[in-house]
Amino acid sequence: MMAHILVAEDDRHILSGLVDTLESEGYQVMPASDGEEALDLFKNNPFDLVLLDIMMPGKSGYDVCREIRSTDEDIPIIMLTAKGEEIDKVVGLQLGADDYITKPFGVHELLARIAAVLRRARRNHEEAKKGENVPDLFKFGESQIDAKTFKMMKGRKSIDLSEREVKLLQFFFLHANEVLSRDQLLNAVWGIDYYGTTRTLDQHIAQLRKKVERDPSNPRFIRTVHRVGYRYQRS
Repeated sequence: MMAHILVAEDDRHILSGLVDTLESEGYQVMPASDGEEALDLFKNNPFDLVLLDIMMPGKSGYDVCREIRSTDEDIPIIMLTAKGEEIDKVVGLQLGADDYITKPFGVHELLARIAAVLRRARRNHEEAKKGENVPDLFKFGESQIDAKTFKMMKGRKSIDLSEREVKLLQFFFLHANEVLSRDQLLNAVWGIDYYGTTRTLDQHIAQLRKKVERDPSNPRFIRTVHRVGYRYQRS
């Protein structure tokens, strides 16, 4: 079944064009001509994605995005902006939007971005469901991880872990012996709306190796896969 999309746009010609384009691709579409109507529809109908124009009368796209995120952290949101100023894009991302498209845009770009965001959302949902199966206590390499207390027992030594370190260990545990790209790890631990660089991930991996490896400079468990990412080598 194709995704159900809420489209909020105050220009009736653009709104009509968006609805026709999306429906021709098989999507179920519900249009809104302003922010208030968009919020009313969102509260009373299930959606898989929200397409929001930023500049709307009354409640702006920013206002709608903020209110949606206060009740739903997961639904994908794409912002439409006519400006193209970097600050507008940054504000949208900071409020919780997953992507943005600058007007005028081509049909192919619009459909490609919608498909990409929906794929990420489905993947994250599947990973979250799998994550529910990670035990509170699990073995990682030669260590025992306690996800509830953020503690690791390495022999007789107790080591504190950060929340992100625990999430990284859980994700590696779920995907033992698989090659994981940096983007996969960032999406799983930092979220799909993370607005930073892969260097942050690499720094966390370096610190994590100091805790789980006997020799961090020659890691046995968290292996680097050149130009791709990392792999948890479970023995």
